[in-house]
Amino acid sequence: MVGVPESHTGWTFITSHARVLAAIADNPNARIRDLAAHCRLTERAVARIISDLEQDGYLSRTREGRTNTYRIEPDKVLRHPAEAGLPVASLLSLLVQDETERSTTPAAAPAPR
Repeated sequence: MVGVPESHTGWTFITSHARVLAAIADNPNARIRDLAAHCRLTERAVARIISDLEQDGYLSRTREGRTNTYRIEPDKVLRHPAEAGLPVASLLSLLVQDETERSTTPAAAPAPR
């Protein structure tokens, strides 16, 4: 995974579940340790989130030797009534950048006030 951001305090717009799901979409073979470092969560929290996502059908896992490969169900709809009908793929399209875009596109500058 590319560069881990600095730690942050206070509230954020994205939930830990969405953050982990996006990190898995970015790298379906990532280890829990790597996901935890990328998402700034504990390994135990990431394991619990993965379990939640699997239990509700958003994610499945296959074991290949010592490696887990995760598969996201892109057509599964988001859980909250305010997002009724929106598939997971819509959320991930906002959160996951194509690897080529990430390396060539600088972060957007904040708009002037």
